[in-house]
Amino acid sequence: MKKLMAANWKMYKTAGEARTTAASLAALTADTLPGDREVVLFPQFTALSPVADALRHAAGYSVGAQDVYPAAEGAFTGEISPGMLMDCGCAWVLTGHSERRHIIGESDELVGAKTAFSLNAGLKVVLCIGETIEEREAGRLCEVLERQLTVGLAGVKGDAVPDAVAIAYEPVWAIGTGKVAGPPEIVEAHALVRQLLVTRFGEAGVAVRILYGGSVKPENAREIIALDNVDGVLVGGASLQADSFSRIILA
Repeated sequence: MKKLMAANWKMYKTAGEARTTAASLAALTADTLPGDREVVLFPQFTALSPVADALRHAAGYSVGAQDVYPAAEGAFTGEISPGMLMDCGCAWVLTGHSERRHIIGESDELVGAKTAFSLNAGLKVVLCIGETIEEREAGRLCEVLERQLTVGLAGVKGDAVPDAVAIAYEPVWAIGTGKVAGPPEIVEAHALVRQLLVTRFGEAGVAVRILYGGSVKPENAREIIALDNVDGVLVGGASLQADSFSRIILA
């Protein structure tokens, strides 16, 4: 199973800046990218085509979008469809990121609709799940992850996994805060996610990649990736500079 090293560039970088960073990343890892690594860059919408172009000859790299709407086309102002994303060179899409859940107000049901529709349209999906600090302190970790995973994958067929689905566990309290869940907390959450995946998909659930996201940096990436059931990382701020993210990729 290849480790999935994912970069979420959020609402940063112009198209030109994103292209330059992508090209620099590919150059920095061209001769050193391990065979057990797969890299996905998630730039903002206007940078998708330029980044895909910059990576067209970069083995082991692909491009994903940060959001999608569950319809092929229609009167949905401001939205974008899976087909439009694939036309820009996308192979992946994020669904359920905590910033869309907690800032935009996306429900578990909408996240599930986006996940299923994207898979059916031919995109691969990284489904994001995770608890707030209030939920963790209230002892609701299991309840929250089970709900988000169950509803988020409700329309997903077993034959769609493991190749086309990855799960990113991102404790909301550790995103962009500098706080990092300790190894015991990460192992606990990932073991729970693995158990839920096996319950949902049987043997196929064993091979679904589970990523950790939450203040991942070059200094802690190696330790995190080595933990049980951690099959990659979803990186925010530390992925914005090519030198920093290349060190994470190669950790």
